[in-house]
Amino acid sequence: MEEAIPSRTALRVALRRAAHQLYDSPLVFEDPLAVAILGDAYAEELRRTPVRADRPFSTALRAHIVARSRYAEDSLHRAVAAGVRQCVLLGAGLDTFAYRNPWPRLHVFEVDHPASQRWKRELLEASHIAIPENLTYVSVDFERQSLSERLVESGFDRSAPAFFAWLGVVPYLTLKAFRSTVELMASQPAGSGVVLDYGLPRAALPPQERLAHDSLASRVQLAGEPFQLFFTPEEIAAELCAFRTLEDIGSAEINARYFSERDDQLRLLGSGGRLLSAWV
Repeated sequence: MEEAIPSRTALRVALRRAAHQLYDSPLVFEDPLAVAILGDAYAEELRRTPVRADRPFSTALRAHIVARSRYAEDSLHRAVAAGVRQCVLLGAGLDTFAYRNPWPRLHVFEVDHPASQRWKRELLEASHIAIPENLTYVSVDFERQSLSERLVESGFDRSAPAFFAWLGVVPYLTLKAFRSTVELMASQPAGSGVVLDYGLPRAALPPQERLAHDSLASRVQLAGEPFQLFFTPEEIAAELCAFRTLEDIGSAEINARYFSERDDQLRLLGSGGRLLSAWV
């Protein structure tokens, strides 16, 4: 992302989360602030966000986005029930969890690029969404700054367990940045966990899915945020070997868990996107 320019991909994700609230029934992921945070600034763009049945890959991308948000917040519920009191949203974008957080004792750290955070706070102010006391903004350039140092400077407790949500970030990282972040998460005390999503390498996809992959890759490249990092399940399991337990689910499992018995087209297509949770 260019200096002082908010993330275009973060906006596209937010638009699809909001479209889910307006156009899909029943909801897979309930987010009462998803539309509100976009406000008047993006009302017209939200109206034009593709929801047509004749655009199945756009619908499938929306399904992936809402499924990963649901999966992350379901996993966070599990962590809080086990006593976790710190939640770190890595690459928070326009995620709204911190502003509807039902647990007063859960402190949320929103980690993002400074430009995206300035943009988000402008939208929050314009939409009259209050910033809660148990939220801390942590500005980090993942490729140039130490996430661990910035978190500690912001009040994060390295000696206490934490839950990390790392959604829509991994494909944009270098391997070095990915590994340094994994090292931080894996070094947290027992009970800590992470949810992330990742994509399969192009070579691992069936031929018919490579066109969809190439189309999406071209769009994010044009937005100035190119894809860099992909894994097979075996490769990412090796990268996460320091974690005690790991769940890695693909399209079939995600559809069975979140999109079964629907009358509409909302479901994942293909095999490229996966969801993963890992626990210390």
